[in-house]
Amino acid sequence: MSNPTLRLWFRRVALLAVLAGGGVAAWQHYGQAKPLEVSVARADYGRVEATVANTRAGTVKPCRRAKLAPQGGGQIARLLVHEGDRVRTGQVLLELWNVDLAAQVRQSEEQIHGAQAHRAEACAGAESARRDAKRQQQLAERGFLSAAAVDAAVSGAEVKEAGCRAAEADITTAEARLDTARATLTRSVLRAPFAGIVAEVTGEQGEYSTPSPPGIPTPPAIDLIDDSCVYVSAPIDEVDAPKIRVGLSARIALDAYPGRHFSGRVRRIAPYVLEVEKQARTVEVEVAFVQPERSLLAGYSADAEIVLEAHDPVLRIPTQALLGKDRVLLLRDGVLRERAVTVGLSNWQQTEISRGLQAGDRVVVSLEKEGVKAGVRAVAK
Repeated sequence: MSNPTLRLWFRRVALLAVLAGGGVAAWQHYGQAKPLEVSVARADYGRVEATVANTRAGTVKPCRRAKLAPQGGGQIARLLVHEGDRVRTGQVLLELWNVDLAAQVRQSEEQIHGAQAHRAEACAGAESARRDAKRQQQLAERGFLSAAAVDAAVSGAEVKEAGCRAAEADITTAEARLDTARATLTRSVLRAPFAGIVAEVTGEQGEYSTPSPPGIPTPPAIDLIDDSCVYVSAPIDEVDAPKIRVGLSARIALDAYPGRHFSGRVRRIAPYVLEVEKQARTVEVEVAFVQPERSLLAGYSADAEIVLEAHDPVLRIPTQALLGKDRVLLLRDGVLRERAVTVGLSNWQQTEISRGLQAGDRVVVSLEKEGVKAGVRAVAK
């Protein structure tokens, strides 16, 4: 082989080597897939709780609330409170026109005075007649008076005594009549049964107030709330209700206080199921505030998360990292590996792991991402 031919052959070999190297580099760059980016969380130790929460928004309610109205109808003569006023126990809130009732009370009082005077007169006469009959009996024993005269004196004394007793009975009757008149007058005056705040007033001075007929509810004249004590009434799904017990701790969240939680405790579980909708049957559970505040207003919407059981400290992972009920994907050595685990308590945020993982293991939480499966090369974001 001549030198020119040899040089040409070497050039061709060198060119093929260069092309082969470029092909290998291109295959390494484009032929192999890039590692999949996934979100991971590390297994760590902490608290895990089993909880249940209300299915619909709960409501902050006062421990005492009275929708008040006069027992009888009549014209409102005095309206002494307005919405938002704070009142004390026994304070007069509203008074119907009652001049005639007050007059009946005064009349009954005068009748008592008259009956008392009549009793004094009748009983004084009876006492005098008793003394006179006694004197006549003494005279009859000495032979100065006849038996007929003595009998007449004794009979007269007995009649006087009967008149005294009748006068005493008249006083009792007059007192009962006075009690009736006072009770009727009291029904026209509306008083606060407890201290609280006036939430609503229906009616104005001069208007006519009508009591509710049987079976027909009408708006109350005054809605009174005891805001010194409030609780949360929360509807819990009938499936979760049997797990709840009085005394369990709870966390209360209010829309009016975003990001803040109040400590609570279950105080009552309704002994019946509410059928608000055919598909949504719930049990009303009352949760009391452990440290109530005056700023908590009745009517606030609220959520109550009741703690059924808690383990602390335990190994835990985010609940969203579970693949099914008992598997997870681990990111180890750049590859996703499936691992069977044994779970314990669980809630929407955290799940207890009793077997299968160690603290620090990285589990995938972005399971919904396309391509996430065992055997895939991946990197953590």
